[in-house]
Amino acid sequence: MAQENPINKLRNIGIIAHIDAGKTTLTERILYYSGRTHKLGEVHDGEATMDFLPEEQDRGITIMSAVTSCQWKGANINIIDTPGHVDFTIEVERSLRVLDGAVGVFCAVGGVQPQSETVWRQADRYHVPKIAFVNKIDRVGANFNKVLGELRDKLGAVPLVITLPLGEEEGFKGVVDLLEEKLYTWNDSTLGAEMLISDIPPNIADDVARERMIFVETIAETSDEVMEKYLADVAIDKGTLAKAIREATISLKLVPVYAGAALRNKGVQPLLDGIVDFLPAPIDLPPIQANGPHGEVVNIAPRDNDPLAALVFKIQMMDQGRKMSFVRIYAGTLKEGGEVLNPRVGQKDKISRLFRINAGKRDRVPEAKSGELVGVVGLRSSITGDTICSDARVVLLESITAADPVISVAVEPENTADSAKLMEALGKLTEEDPTFKLKVDEDTGQTIISGMGELHLEVLVQRLAREHNVNPRVGKPQVVHRETIMNSAIREGSFSKPTTGQARFAKAVVSVKPLSRGEGNKVLSKLPLCPPWPQSLTDAAIDTLEDGLGTGPILGYPLLDLELTLESLELGETGADEPTVRIATSQALRQALRDASPALMEPVMKLAITSPEEFVGELMGDMSSRGGRIEHMNSLAGGYRVLNVSAPLSNLLDYSTAVRSQTQGRGSFLMSFDHFDIVERKGQR
Repeated sequence: MAQENPINKLRNIGIIAHIDAGKTTLTERILYYSGRTHKLGEVHDGEATMDFLPEEQDRGITIMSAVTSCQWKGANINIIDTPGHVDFTIEVERSLRVLDGAVGVFCAVGGVQPQSETVWRQADRYHVPKIAFVNKIDRVGANFNKVLGELRDKLGAVPLVITLPLGEEEGFKGVVDLLEEKLYTWNDSTLGAEMLISDIPPNIADDVARERMIFVETIAETSDEVMEKYLADVAIDKGTLAKAIREATISLKLVPVYAGAALRNKGVQPLLDGIVDFLPAPIDLPPIQANGPHGEVVNIAPRDNDPLAALVFKIQMMDQGRKMSFVRIYAGTLKEGGEVLNPRVGQKDKISRLFRINAGKRDRVPEAKSGELVGVVGLRSSITGDTICSDARVVLLESITAADPVISVAVEPENTADSAKLMEALGKLTEEDPTFKLKVDEDTGQTIISGMGELHLEVLVQRLAREHNVNPRVGKPQVVHRETIMNSAIREGSFSKPTTGQARFAKAVVSVKPLSRGEGNKVLSKLPLCPPWPQSLTDAAIDTLEDGLGTGPILGYPLLDLELTLESLELGETGADEPTVRIATSQALRQALRDASPALMEPVMKLAITSPEEFVGELMGDMSSRGGRIEHMNSLAGGYRVLNVSAPLSNLLDYSTAVRSQTQGRGSFLMSFDHFDIVERKGQR
């Protein structure tokens, strides 16, 4: 990216979608038509620029979000291609956290699929403006209008059709641009690089006129200027319409929709126009809010001369085990050799190298400015979600939330000599991936790794072998549990510690009560704001309660969905110290939890099972035997059905084999974590 380009010409976008909707294929076309690459890389050949990991090339899916950039119509576009598989949802989460816009890719046959909804909601949570690309219009069963309906009904979006497909399935010839009122077709001999522009053919002129009327009416509902001209029956110029579309897109009122077939090289250039014309530059969005050193709100605007404020959104290990941090700069300028502060740990680090990233390649640069996405070497103290800033303005940006793992396996080295090597390699992987957890079981001494699904762990174990030359033995998958309570309880605990002279004494009263599923945990205090003892003692009691949430009374799993309250704290006449307060509080908490009917919880998963209709009955019977609930069922083209189901993960560990067997290899499913719930006893299902 050229450094002299102004920030209003910068677009930071993500490509988001359900698995196999065509995200990476679309990204490859964007890079090719923009001149960033000179060869079309195909996912099915294992040659896609963005899928550069061997694990991605072998499976034909995106596993790790990849950053690249290109230029179009004078604008610089930073692109993050994200995974569609739910096991790698952290890659989508951290990408959307730092992006200014997104392109949602939808299969014209499958429509709005389960993971499409998930990533769209993630984008909504961060208020990311979006445009939609309805891909695979050339496929049998394609239905553009059906996808538009699902955008409205399932996602709550207001779709605005910019390019309308001319024909579907084998009859797909090109697209009609409703803003420009032109027909676009593509020259197959140039792999779609040559876009042919022509007037609307007379045989479809009436249909296009009706669609354009809907197009203008939809814009008018979001723009007073367009509405006034529309009601006055005054001609509305393209510039006014384009300006209104841009404003409505950035304010999340409209979602511009484009049609095409990326694999057949059709419809991509108009989408690129839409990215530049309708998605925001960093300066088009409200200032980012951060917290100052005293909890005050600080507005961060994208100005190069302001003090630095940037977010580390991804960690990746380079050659020789060096750490590279992917950083979004919100304000200021980052320079090689400069010092930055990590306010979370209060440590300064020196920037040794700066890179602009193009998938698996890196270009070294001397500095990077506001709005840019860059790779940084030298941030030794930083992890995913950390802020880096300057001494001149110490701020904390909103961090990145990682989901809790739901499945675990035990790993052990092939021999004793590899033990330290294995732990070092696992440590590096946990630094890269916040959803990958590592612990050593105190009772058995086993090393336990936990992740978001079987594929997630399988890929990480393969990376151990390829990147770190470690080949551990891997146990059978085990479900990660949580603990909760079914009733309320209030108990007291006390502790007296003899010291030289008089004893230290503390008595704490703690209450516990269950919360609704999904509420999480709360720690409260009823102590006076100005107690007659040092604040450090109150803090010690609260810290003890928070730490206590990490270990339940049944099997030591973390606690979930309960409220802990420090009801009172009494100290002896000679006072107490922090250890005394901690022990008394801990005793009260443990007793209250034991008396509050503790219960185990297990992960409950959402499944979308796609199968030919003739196998649906057998699948439903099998799912019922696994404790699953059929929530609803949809029909697809070609005699296929989609079963939407929820079921306990513990009953699904062999489900891949079962689906293949029951559908003669023609069925598939997508599974994602939904919530933790009480383990049902045998005979209750």
